[in-house]
Amino acid sequence: MMRRRVDRLGRIALQASYQAHVDAPDAPVLFASRYGDLGRSVELLTQLARSEPLSPTSFSLSVHNAIGALYSIARGDPSSYGAIAAGEETVEAAFTEACGLLADGVPRVMVVIYDEPVPAPLQHFSESQGLEFPHAWACLLAASTGADALHLGCHAGTQAAEAPEAPEPPETDGLPADLRALRFLVTGAAGASRWEHPVGARRWRWERHA
Repeated sequence: MMRRRVDRLGRIALQASYQAHVDAPDAPVLFASRYGDLGRSVELLTQLARSEPLSPTSFSLSVHNAIGALYSIARGDPSSYGAIAAGEETVEAAFTEACGLLADGVPRVMVVIYDEPVPAPLQHFSESQGLEFPHAWACLLAASTGADALHLGCHAGTQAAEAPEAPEPPETDGLPADLRALRFLVTGAAGASRWEHPVGARRWRWERHA
């Protein structure tokens, strides 16, 4: 019954969550999505404009933390859950929040990133029109000082970046920013040692320690 309540975006986000969480039952979870289930919100607004009755279930699932709440209920898990939306910097905001939890002594944190194309009436708000597609991914994070450690920092956008030790993937490949971050995370030693994500007056720098 709960599975039938969620739409495509919720299903792919929950599928990624279950696959990553299987070995970490005690990990708090951060669900991060730039737009969330915006299609459901557009549907509700359309019904309001037509003076049609609204579905309480549809309304409850339109809020940004709905997917995380359903996941917690389905698992019967009282662990900490969070919902994050920070525009183009959503993936960085999620990882920053996760690092804060790790710094507070949490042994590991699960981050779930998910999004889908903006619905037609609101597409003009998205700068990557035609380049997005439904996707979700999840990973477990733990504090580390070893050779495989990753570092995420934020610098002023006008600051000249140092030359990368290895060529970075092109930014015009059509991938959303969160999938470019995922590509950096999974390439390991075979990929670039650094990837920078410029957003407005800031440059987020992902680094892999050798």
